[in-house]
Amino acid sequence: MKSILVTSTPEENRVAMLEDGVLETIEMERSSHSHLVGNIYKGQIQNVLPGMQAAFVDIGTEKNAFLYIGDGMPQDMVKALPKAQHIHIGQRLPVQIIKDAIGTKGPRATTHISLPGRNVVLMPTAAYIGMSRRIEAEAERDRLHDIASRICPEGMGLIIRTAAAGQSEEVLKSDVDYLVKLWQSIMARFKLKSKGSNLLFRDADLIIRIVRDSLTDEIDEMVIDDHEVWQRVRELVQFLSPHLVDRVKFYEGSEPLFRKYGIEDELEKLGAREVELKSGGFLVIDKTEALTVIDVNTGKYVGKSNLGDTVYQTNLEAAREIMRQIRLRDIGGIIIVDFIDMEKEEQKEHLLTFMRENVKHDRTKTNIVDITSLGLVEITRKKSRQNLDSIIYSECPVCHGRGRVESPETVSIRIATAIRRMEHSSHASEGYEIEVHETVAEELRQNQLMMNLAAEFGTDIKVTVKPGMHPENYSILQQN
Repeated sequence: MKSILVTSTPEENRVAMLEDGVLETIEMERSSHSHLVGNIYKGQIQNVLPGMQAAFVDIGTEKNAFLYIGDGMPQDMVKALPKAQHIHIGQRLPVQIIKDAIGTKGPRATTHISLPGRNVVLMPTAAYIGMSRRIEAEAERDRLHDIASRICPEGMGLIIRTAAAGQSEEVLKSDVDYLVKLWQSIMARFKLKSKGSNLLFRDADLIIRIVRDSLTDEIDEMVIDDHEVWQRVRELVQFLSPHLVDRVKFYEGSEPLFRKYGIEDELEKLGAREVELKSGGFLVIDKTEALTVIDVNTGKYVGKSNLGDTVYQTNLEAAREIMRQIRLRDIGGIIIVDFIDMEKEEQKEHLLTFMRENVKHDRTKTNIVDITSLGLVEITRKKSRQNLDSIIYSECPVCHGRGRVESPETVSIRIATAIRRMEHSSHASEGYEIEVHETVAEELRQNQLMMNLAAEFGTDIKVTVKPGMHPENYSILQQN
């Protein structure tokens, strides 16, 4: 059974997708941090990077967008595009955001617009016909491709979405006609708005996107805990897919929706570095600026037969959970997985095949590349919107994102070095008062470092605990 759970408040919307009671994906959108992906702006070129067909574009946000011609598209689609136009400083042109600002990097934009509908995606600037990889039946793919060839507007392109499977030509043409009118209205606004940078089109919010992209015949129920949102979704579904209206249900329970289905507990686990496996093994997930590294460990699992089979079974279980964690945490970019070493080549190949089959459950484009000579599995996954990690968490003010702070012993030695330096400049005849964190004070008491320094310089040293002080900080007051 597949379910979509929606919990909504004025501050944020959260959507969870479950299969047989197991959480598969979770998405969150906050009113204070609206996403830019999918929005179309009238941008103004601020700076051109020569020889790269790239530029920085002012779209009216805090950071300029980075524009690269052909960014984020498959090679065959890039070849179908007209020759890249020459861009120059001061030029105004319509651009669409394809990647949110992340960290210090601004959003990424493209001039190759795509307008998603229920069954198709219209590409006004690319003469290209594509097909969802989730439509696997060859006969259905051929039928839909023939329909797309007939209804595709001249000079434009179409991508047939998963929801189009089984739909008639009339339904698909209705989608295309609506999207063409939408594009015409966007271009009309582009021509009218002559000054500055302007938002021409805002993509739908999270809940509407979920209805548009995920509420298909495969979904058994969509449960919503807010009455106003429930009514809005029912009206939209009545228009898009009337036969699915009865699957949109209003939750009236007293217990919070996510708490009842165990989603809150799952969300708390998503912040953990370690992920336990049912067998007793565990994963360790570490994120860096360049990539995400996942390490597989057997932990308490000792198996029931030989070492080779134990390792293989642990790796298979880990692979299933890794693909789930990648979806849940929305990990993007380069992902390196360090599985437990396997000696048999057929086991390695089966593991790769298993992961590639599992990728089909992921709506985000994911590629299982290969196993390196060091036995590491390489994965790439498209990164566009801010993931849960960047929405829920901020950098630790204590460790500043390192995940570690200096040990009390290290801070103690730094204090001793500072006192020696001060004594070489001038002797504190009345002694020193040192303010430190409580863990450092305990270390100083145990190792008698300050007592030895006091004897060395013939002075008094008083250690005081200062509440709220950073574990790595200290202050030294010289008494004269």
